[in-house]
Amino acid sequence: MSSQSRLQDHTVAILATDGVEQVELIEPRSAVEKEGARTVLVSLEAGEIQAMNHDTEEADKFRVDQVVSDVSTDDFDALILPGGTTNPDKLRQDADAVRFVREFVDARKPVGVICHGPWTLVEADVVRGRTLTSYPSVRTDIRNAGGTVVDEEVVVDGLLVSSRNPRDLPAFCEKIVDVFATAPVHG
Repeated sequence: MSSQSRLQDHTVAILATDGVEQVELIEPRSAVEKEGARTVLVSLEAGEIQAMNHDTEEADKFRVDQVVSDVSTDDFDALILPGGTTNPDKLRQDADAVRFVREFVDARKPVGVICHGPWTLVEADVVRGRTLTSYPSVRTDIRNAGGTVVDEEVVVDGLLVSSRNPRDLPAFCEKIVDVFATAPVHG
């Protein structure tokens, strides 16, 4: 199989809402699409979401493909959880978003999470016994939820790939492609 099709036939959900850090949405999306994956932007409501640069500057808007209350983990092969401070804070307050993340991890499907994204994993109670990294301000929450935190560019724990911040995106994108490529495609 050529390197351009490592994720051929994979469908990757990107769960995000208003406040998502733009670069943490577009770079991982581009990385998996370049390898043949189809991406689906899943959010809390239909329409568009407002991305941000550095949490405070409005960036582009992105069209939502599907609403989280209407999707099933069975329709996807992998999940990306980008950061930005307000994005995961809003997601972790939505029961359908939390359910979707929990079901994804419970189904043993690969998840890539960066920066503040682990807040949603904490809310879904899926970090207990796992090792991951995150933005520094999220680390106490991960520890309190039973996870182990390390300060590394990219951490892989089984099918969970995590990184700390946008500077880690090159390593993060490379690693999610590697890990996502190991996942069987849904049928």
